[in-house]
Amino acid sequence: MQQSEPDKIRNVAILSHSGAGKTSLVEAMLFDTGAINRMGNVADGTTASDYDPDEIKHKISINITTLPCTWKNIKINLLDTPGYPDFVGEVKAALRVSEGSIIVVCAASGVEVGTEQVWEYASQAKMPRLVFINKMDRENANFYNTLEQIQSKLSSRCLPVQIPIGSQKEFKGIVDVITGKAYAGSPAKEIEVPTSLKVDIDNAREKLIEAVVEIDDEIMTRYLDGGEITTEEIYKCLKASILQGSIIPVLAGSSLTNNGPSLLLDSIIEYLPSPATAGNFKAEGSSGTESIKPANESPLAALIFKTTTDPHVGKISYFRVFSGVFAGNSQVWNVNKATLERVGQVSIPHGKTQEAVNQIGAGDIGMVVKLTNTVSGDTLGVKDHPLKLAPIDYPTPILSKAVHPKSKADLDKMSAGLARICEEDPSLKLQRDMDTGELILGGMGDTHLEIAASRLQRKFSVEVVLETPKVPYKETITVPVNAEYKHKKQTGGHGQYGHVLIKMEPLPPNGGFEFTESVVGGAVPRNYIPAVDKGIKEARLEGVLAGYPAVDMRVTLYDGSFHPVDSSEMSFKIAAIQAFKKGMQDASPVLLEPIMNLTITVPDTFTGDIIGDLNTKRARVQGMNPSHGLNVIQAQAPLAEIQRYAIDLRSMTQGRGTFTVEFSHYESVPAPIAQKVIAQQKSAAGE
Repeated sequence: MQQSEPDKIRNVAILSHSGAGKTSLVEAMLFDTGAINRMGNVADGTTASDYDPDEIKHKISINITTLPCTWKNIKINLLDTPGYPDFVGEVKAALRVSEGSIIVVCAASGVEVGTEQVWEYASQAKMPRLVFINKMDRENANFYNTLEQIQSKLSSRCLPVQIPIGSQKEFKGIVDVITGKAYAGSPAKEIEVPTSLKVDIDNAREKLIEAVVEIDDEIMTRYLDGGEITTEEIYKCLKASILQGSIIPVLAGSSLTNNGPSLLLDSIIEYLPSPATAGNFKAEGSSGTESIKPANESPLAALIFKTTTDPHVGKISYFRVFSGVFAGNSQVWNVNKATLERVGQVSIPHGKTQEAVNQIGAGDIGMVVKLTNTVSGDTLGVKDHPLKLAPIDYPTPILSKAVHPKSKADLDKMSAGLARICEEDPSLKLQRDMDTGELILGGMGDTHLEIAASRLQRKFSVEVVLETPKVPYKETITVPVNAEYKHKKQTGGHGQYGHVLIKMEPLPPNGGFEFTESVVGGAVPRNYIPAVDKGIKEARLEGVLAGYPAVDMRVTLYDGSFHPVDSSEMSFKIAAIQAFKKGMQDASPVLLEPIMNLTITVPDTFTGDIIGDLNTKRARVQGMNPSHGLNVIQAQAPLAEIQRYAIDLRSMTQGRGTFTVEFSHYESVPAPIAQKVIAQQKSAAGE
């Protein structure tokens, strides 16, 4: 495949709800362009894009797959994206490196939750797009019902530029409402237009003309005066309207019968922008923000949008060149890490295969292996003129699981393998909970985390178990007390003697833990006070209720005694530990639990269900803010009650609800629940 100039390239993200048929649509377009010689099948795991073992097993797209093809001398990089909501990070990455997108909608299922979500992502990116109503050959396929849903749920700016001839088993072809000509098959051949469609075609054409002429004052004035608008003028206005976002064309067809995809390819070339058409982009240079022309002559700026690890090849980095030329067998400057990277062979990815080339030009997509320090989101450029591109807006994880190795043999490899998996997928986050000691993996849902565990086993031979994380409870005291302990033990030779008196006082919430001393008269020699401090701090890591760390208190050593021969640092440390335990038991200890701030965004119709469910989770609703058919609910809830809230919310709202969560503070656990937690902890400890 020869290098293409920026104006001869189209980078297109294919988006949809899971099951709308976008992978099959991509397969049909690849077949029509000659990129593949036979169409594969999702059910059989033979498609060009879903080649990952997990994709074949689950029969869903999990990764972005870049599939280039050439149509009428234009290179089209098709980026097939996952439709399942757990893999939204891949969708965000594909949108970041595309100039246009295609929203695929099933003619039988209509607009679904995932359709609305990907529409919103494309809108946020201010991206020109096309809507393709797929599966016109399916039972219950209804073009007009689906179009009505698209216009009501997505945008009234979605207008048909094609009308299907028949539907379900009688689906025969497509009518272009601008020219009035009908086409069928692949390659598309002109067929006769049914007379029964004349009214529908005329109505659709009139509505389209009314909408597109608004972009050109001279043409609009002529149209309002009853003048004739030529086909060329309609196309001109339509293209300008699409680039501006005021019109979104709706097309139709069937990917399985390959009736319509070739016309969609024509529309991609005609209506969606090239990197050159999209114009200059912004990048952070050494002296501030710069406007860079997407040309081969400009300084190199390439964004890494995907990283994978192959057990045989090593790390593979996929990049989009925004400007300049990415040459093989060279060196590039990692702008984010401020380090040089050695580049070997560069290639053009074709799904699971690749084509070696000498260089990748501006606007195109390529891949390179074995970059040392580079990860997804990094910009590669030249040291003399570094340009930093805006990173990919990855989502924040909403579900976390504790990761445990299945065997001790996996323990050493687990952390390194998980780090590599998170490098492949930045929407995964790995951290160690310092309170519980668990390794926590955060993601976008159960399936997301299960796939991550599967990859860990397949790529790094590490088997893990995913479990609900432990809640990091803490303990504190509610009344001030004094405590005394004398550690006295006589053995042969030197004995052991340490005697301390401490005062324990509660501090306000989030007050932390303090140790002070007010010893006078040398009752406890100065050289033993650090041992007391060490003993107190060690003892406070295991409270007396359920073994959780003690917080929000001040412990003051105010008196004690010593023996000139038998006293030692160890003796005073033991005395401090026992005095602390005794004092805690006498100070009316309570269990504390983490309280989280929740911000939940749901359609108005689900508000009642959400509030009712929050009440069962010991949550407190702080406020509600209705906005454009959505309700933003602010609430606080114990972490113990919402560890699987991502799954609960998705179930209650059919996937339409979203939420964010962050730590707020610690609060006392209600007595009945505290008793259960304490009993469970003692049972787990074998007491």
